[in-house]
Amino acid sequence: MNQHNVRDVLDYMYYAAETQIQLIIRNQDGDREIKIQKDEYDDLGLEFASFLMDQKQSCQNKCVFCFIDQMPPGMRETLYFKDDDARLSFLQGNYVTLTNMTQEDVDRIIEMKLNINVSVHTTNPELRCKMMHNRFAGQKLDFLWQMAKAGIQLNCQIVLCPNLNDGPELERTLQDLGKMLPNLTSVAVVPVGLSKFRKNLYPLTGFTKQTAGEAIDLIQSYQEKFLKQFGTRAVFPSDEFFLIAEREIPDADYYEEYPQYENGVGMLRSLADEFHQAMEIADCDHLPRTVSIATGRSPYEFICQLAKEAEEKFSGLTCYVYCIRNDFFGETITVTGLITAQDLIAQLKDQPLGDKLLLSSSMIRRNDDVFLDDLHISDVEKALNIDIQITNSDGFELLDAMLGNEY
Repeated sequence: MNQHNVRDVLDYMYYAAETQIQLIIRNQDGDREIKIQKDEYDDLGLEFASFLMDQKQSCQNKCVFCFIDQMPPGMRETLYFKDDDARLSFLQGNYVTLTNMTQEDVDRIIEMKLNINVSVHTTNPELRCKMMHNRFAGQKLDFLWQMAKAGIQLNCQIVLCPNLNDGPELERTLQDLGKMLPNLTSVAVVPVGLSKFRKNLYPLTGFTKQTAGEAIDLIQSYQEKFLKQFGTRAVFPSDEFFLIAEREIPDADYYEEYPQYENGVGMLRSLADEFHQAMEIADCDHLPRTVSIATGRSPYEFICQLAKEAEEKFSGLTCYVYCIRNDFFGETITVTGLITAQDLIAQLKDQPLGDKLLLSSSMIRRNDDVFLDDLHISDVEKALNIDIQITNSDGFELLDAMLGNEY
């Protein structure tokens, strides 16, 4: 394409943006030349056998905290695939560790000015090698500094593990990442998730109320420094830290423009604010109505409060909120997105569920109706004799589902 070899979808998208394109297509009959004139960024209309025009790059690490290594056997094959593909970072927002990347990959990112999401975890090279169980993980941090220096916008994440990369190590990491501002767009710090399937894996402990609070305090001390110097807090603890520490979720201003929303940073604040806005304009013609909501232990109290506020405003509404214990992965897993169909069925079997059971879209596979344990929505509906409505993490959508305002 315009005298450039096309290796994959990134090359194709980048070079296809031009207005005049010379294609050379090679097949069994030889080379064929095609000239195209079009508007800038118009798609050529070509389709390829795979989205990337290539195979996904799998992860070469064995991170001590990797949740895929903590899953039971016998689940669908795709759940065990660990991707670590920089192309998917740009195209779909995936996080990459940099360990799969070469200098050529970094040069291309800089040339194309691609934004990228990086799993950093620590900037201590030796500790990074240990945490990722990859002897090259430390030296690959140089790619991070190269991209930041070249002006590439970076979103980073840190999976925080008590007694490993927290405390002084977290402070070192935040100090180092702070040097990349303003090209560092944001950093999300999320707590390690530990299932019951950790036999023969690195010994890790979860966060307690005290240690979660200490992590928040350390992070917020750096937020204050960054805000004063650069006008942005830059680094954000995930909602789960506030829930574990039993602290109030901060106001919307704290999260700036929610740069790490998909990482669970500010998701509950956004949900609550939207929910309260929705209550001001809600149509409640469908009342009286009874619904139920199933959620994980972490956000249970938060969801209960929203349901209570809705019941107080709409006298014909009854909302049961059920806290689902995660027997499948273990009780230490408390997030809603890892609830399975079989746990829903077992724990809601004899409970009043009302007119509909509301479930978060985080429980099912994207663009599908399958739970992590391969059961379908219809399986749960049949077992519980209830209609299920899936809701996104959107306060307006949640209230509409509660009130029966379905669009």
